[in-house]
Amino acid sequence: MIVGISGASGAALGVRVVELLAATGQCELHLVVTPAGERTLAHEVGDSALPRIAALAARHHASADIGASIASGSYRTAGMIVAPCSIRTLSAIAASATDNLLVRAVDVQLKERRRLVLMVRESPLHLGHLRAMAAVTEFGAIVAPPVPAFYARPATLAEAIDHIARRAIGLLDIDLGISMREWQG
Repeated sequence: MIVGISGASGAALGVRVVELLAATGQCELHLVVTPAGERTLAHEVGDSALPRIAALAARHHASADIGASIASGSYRTAGMIVAPCSIRTLSAIAASATDNLLVRAVDVQLKERRRLVLMVRESPLHLGHLRAMAAVTEFGAIVAPPVPAFYARPATLAEAIDHIARRAIGLLDIDLGISMREWQG
């Protein structure tokens, strides 16, 4: 499983996705963080966030390492989540502009028809954003903006982040033994 973290606000979502996937012990976790993602992680979560989640991953790849294993379709993965996904990263994906490892790894997921979840984090949206989301959806990605489930009545921001992260992991259609509060009607 690959987790990408780009520079959009909401870096805690990527941290929680890594924590949840690592806790299952059922997947080899690869992590790639863009330079803007590193900066946002430090600002929003703290300087220790990146070293902490990098330690949970089997492999932490440098964003500039376009020759990494996850840049090749012959390296089999179960899927990828980009949490959060910046508009810059979304736009690069929509244009197939694979100038860094995160976007290259996404491109590989798409060309190999593997599960890909993009937690696009931006508001409000203009037509260019919407067209980029439509394009990546047509390519096979799942666009899943990090919207809180108010029916779960989260008491804290951490509870809302946890639910959003669990929902994104669930979109990979892989049973990782992660339960979340589901709507019961």
